[in-house]
Amino acid sequence: MTDCLFCKIASRAIPAALVHEDDQLVAFRDINPQAPTHVLIIPRRHISTLDELEADDDVTVGAMVRLAAAIAREEGFAAAGYRTVFNCNADGGQTVFHIHLHLLGGRPLTWPPG
Repeated sequence: MTDCLFCKIASRAIPAALVHEDDQLVAFRDINPQAPTHVLIIPRRHISTLDELEADDDVTVGAMVRLAAAIAREEGFAAAGYRTVFNCNADGGQTVFHIHLHLLGGRPLTWPPG
């Protein structure tokens, strides 16, 4: 999708503080962090919302979650704890319509989240 912010980040048309990239996924630091570590993990392929996921996307979503755990370990807070969040659609808090997994850590996180 040509006008998608996250597609532009994935293609490097827009700079971002990359944490990880491979053929399938890109991870970068959120520009408005809600915790000391706030990383967004996106698939390179454009998928607007979780509602558009198909059975073939199970591997992609699983890879996103595994990458979040790996980054939490690399950043040094996996044992203490962290949160992963997918927001879906406007009422769910989604503001960029390209699926993305938020990884938040580095401080105690409260519940409910807002």
